[in-house]
Amino acid sequence: MKYIFILLIIVSFKVSAQKLEILLIGVSHNYSNYQRQDFSDIYRKIQQFKPTAFFGEFLSKEDEQHIMDYWCKKDNLKRLQMLRKNRAIAADQLPKKIDSLKKRCLQDPENYRLKTDLAHAYYLNQDVSNGHYQYWQVFDRLKQAPDNKLQAYVNQLLSPELDTTGRSMRRLKTSEYALIAFPMMRKIGIMELLPMDCQDYDLNWNASWSASDEKFNVFRKDTSATFQRELKEKLAKINTGFAQYDKIEKSSTRVTEWLNTAEASAISASGDFYLPELYDMKNFPKEEMLSKIHWWLMRNEGMCNNVLNRSKKKGVNRVVVIAGANHRKYMQDIFEKMPGVIVRNLNEVK
Repeated sequence: MKYIFILLIIVSFKVSAQKLEILLIGVSHNYSNYQRQDFSDIYRKIQQFKPTAFFGEFLSKEDEQHIMDYWCKKDNLKRLQMLRKNRAIAADQLPKKIDSLKKRCLQDPENYRLKTDLAHAYYLNQDVSNGHYQYWQVFDRLKQAPDNKLQAYVNQLLSPELDTTGRSMRRLKTSEYALIAFPMMRKIGIMELLPMDCQDYDLNWNASWSASDEKFNVFRKDTSATFQRELKEKLAKINTGFAQYDKIEKSSTRVTEWLNTAEASAISASGDFYLPELYDMKNFPKEEMLSKIHWWLMRNEGMCNNVLNRSKKKGVNRVVVIAGANHRKYMQDIFEKMPGVIVRNLNEVK
């Protein structure tokens, strides 16, 4: 009996240890063209959730080093080459350098030259998520309290005005990280942004996209009147959805909350994959479109697995996951099927 009791305790502990609670937030990657956004309720919900970690849509340094090509690989290599020219640090010295700078930043939190040095070291280590987190803190400081000497040092070491493409320092300034994730991480005291992106299937995704587009262009050239009328009605439905999308983006001060609705997800999906009722039309490139959907699902599944596995490795059980709005519904569906995972949509949190 005693051993059964001990076994029950062990099993109970393992179950609780595997539990992961996720606050999933679908976001825009660029807020620069919106009205001034009100993030106060999102901040409140994040703080109320009490996360112990944040995940962002970046590759881990290991994946960045091992994946030979994906959509912004060349941009990241260009940044890496530029920052090595600004100040080189031997690869085998980077872990020690980063650890040292992290300790010094904790000891002297108002020293933004140190944060610039740490951003530089992170970028050289191909840890873009945390390079961005440190750079954002410096950028935010300069926005609040201009400092010519600090700005000159940042320009000399990081060359932010030259990093303009891909997931760049320029893009960062109006991103979901600058406006949502990083301010809350700093307020809560979370020191690093964990990476979750998966680009293992990017070349497959692009190939299937090209194939489906090519065949769709042939498909829509059918000149029969019945076909054109039916196609026009279905494409008009998609266009109506995107007109609603545009209207909200131009008028709302809480675009992020809307991006996390079923309506927004359906409109986004129609842009990438059209409408299900199109798939049964004669000569529609169904096989190519299903291939495209497959690779999109594989990427989202990879992202969810990264969150789960890296949360276990870090020993964290309450995490905020920030992902582009087009990912949100797919990731939520995948998370909901994972044992031991509780996922909450932003709009489900009161």
